[in-house]
Amino acid sequence: MLRQQGILGIIIIITCLACQPAKEVKTTGSIERLDPALDSIISPDAKIEIIAEGYDWSEGPVWVEDQNMLLFSDVPKNIVYKWTEQNGAEPYLTPSGYTDGPPRGGEMGSNGLLLDDEGNLVLCQHGDRRLAQMMAPLDSPKAVFQTIADKFNGKRFNSPNDATFRNYDFYLTDPMYGLEKRMEDPAKEIAFQGVYRIPAEGEVTVLVDTLTRPNGIAFSPDGKYLFVANSDPEKARWYRFDVAESTLPDGNVNVALASGKILYDATSLTATEKGLPDGMEIDSRGNIFASGPGGVFIFNLEGKLLGKIKLPEACSNAVVSGDEKTLFVTNDMYILRIKMRN
Repeated sequence: MLRQQGILGIIIIITCLACQPAKEVKTTGSIERLDPALDSIISPDAKIEIIAEGYDWSEGPVWVEDQNMLLFSDVPKNIVYKWTEQNGAEPYLTPSGYTDGPPRGGEMGSNGLLLDDEGNLVLCQHGDRRLAQMMAPLDSPKAVFQTIADKFNGKRFNSPNDATFRNYDFYLTDPMYGLEKRMEDPAKEIAFQGVYRIPAEGEVTVLVDTLTRPNGIAFSPDGKYLFVANSDPEKARWYRFDVAESTLPDGNVNVALASGKILYDATSLTATEKGLPDGMEIDSRGNIFASGPGGVFIFNLEGKLLGKIKLPEACSNAVVSGDEKTLFVTNDMYILRIKMRN
């Protein structure tokens, strides 16, 4: 009799748990469909979910496929967080971008995050003004870093902002957002805001020195084009550059950019919408997810605007999951998830 009561009690508990309402998922924004092609990218019934919140300025998301986790920066807080479906968001790495020096304010933490060809975490570190590798396994993070590059022609970078990786080389943008006084900071050593190539072997080279605020950076799937966002409210644009490669006598490959063109100009929106052209992601099909004024712009490689993920808060960056069915967006104080396709 006692055993039967015990089993009955377990059944009642399980039944009650099953009857509990599912946890409400917070949503935000809307999806604006400007071209029928968007339906093959984002399902008509897709929702914009808030999966984490409470950050000063979220940035630099990277998806780690083999651990099913999202890493992202809170730049002012000098922390990298991780998010998983099981545990939500939790601190992952601190300090993340300013590791040694007197206390300071401003945007001192890590910004863009990426994985190299061996799966190591690489960080654009504002405060330390360098591109660096975390010298610890992804599943046992430690704030121990090795500099990949921190200078051009003997002068310190401004504050590496975003980066991408191709053919063993890093490419990064270097505006001044991590300097406390930005353009007027006395510690600024390079007069321009550059786009750089950091080769596996050889010296750092500048590819573009004419953009006012180079920010997000990404290659087309075939490597023929390099896309760069310019986060200047007076020139809020995305640019596309042809990539020209040639083999040098010593066997090394020289990379140059040519035929730069404006892919899309969003300057007219900056007076009424939050955000600027910032981080971007390009999937294997050539769809561009670019944070900009009012949310995430979705382009094809020719710059045709297919639609927008319209958001009330400023958007900084985006990344797709390994199967490219889910888009994660850093949206000021929020982390968003859009399940684009089943």
